[in-house]
Amino acid sequence: MLDSATRNQIVADLIGTYHTRTPLPLLTQTYPQIEMADSYAIQQAFVAHSLAQGRSVRGYKVGLTSKAMQEMSNATEPDFSAMTDDLFLPEDTPLEHSRFFRPLIEIEIAFVMKTALKGPGILPVDVLRATDFVLPAIEIVDFRVGPAPGMTVLDTVADLAACGVAVLGANPRKLEDIDLRRVHGQMIVNGKVEQKGYGSAVLGNPVTAVAWLANKLGEFGITFEPGQTILTGSLVRAMPVKAGDEVVARFDSGLGDVLTSFV
Repeated sequence: MLDSATRNQIVADLIGTYHTRTPLPLLTQTYPQIEMADSYAIQQAFVAHSLAQGRSVRGYKVGLTSKAMQEMSNATEPDFSAMTDDLFLPEDTPLEHSRFFRPLIEIEIAFVMKTALKGPGILPVDVLRATDFVLPAIEIVDFRVGPAPGMTVLDTVADLAACGVAVLGANPRKLEDIDLRRVHGQMIVNGKVEQKGYGSAVLGNPVTAVAWLANKLGEFGITFEPGQTILTGSLVRAMPVKAGDEVVARFDSGLGDVLTSFV
């Protein structure tokens, strides 16, 4: 475990990366005694700093839900983070590539909550009742703790679960009208299909990912509130992007396209 002074220094260092534009080395290498409780405490303090600047929690992300993404991060379980309002953007929003450190793109299905949901004991059926609708989404993964060999979930958890921003589509679908397990998604970059996968890649069903996160957050006394948006994790392996790239996440089952570009 880390002492409180060390945790506070790490939070200050994470905040400082926005000014230096230099990611931190792996926390697990700099602080080999770091534990999962430390990483989540650092993340909570990092989020609290944003809230103190006038931001509000708009939703949450659960990451590393697919085998492909767990293999990329040497993880054996998902991670998660709160997301503040400034991290959600409408579709077709041009993004300045320079605002990110080392951006990767993912295609996801986002849930928008209709009623409150709080663990423990949440089952997929509870998620179905509590969800208003789902949306297509692109998540831009980013790293204030720079990726390097030996990176673990302890590094990503402290770093807001490697969250950059989320671009949300505006084509809602009700859960009763769609089987998320069979939703097929394509990641299209500059007109070329680079990755494709099914909703079943996300813990077997994105509904399961929301239930997992509700139960995990319940351990911290946190409730999903009506109107909050939950990102459920990528259907495919994350890919790097560069300035000038145009990205489309294309889903069947009526979810349609969501697009963004890097300038």
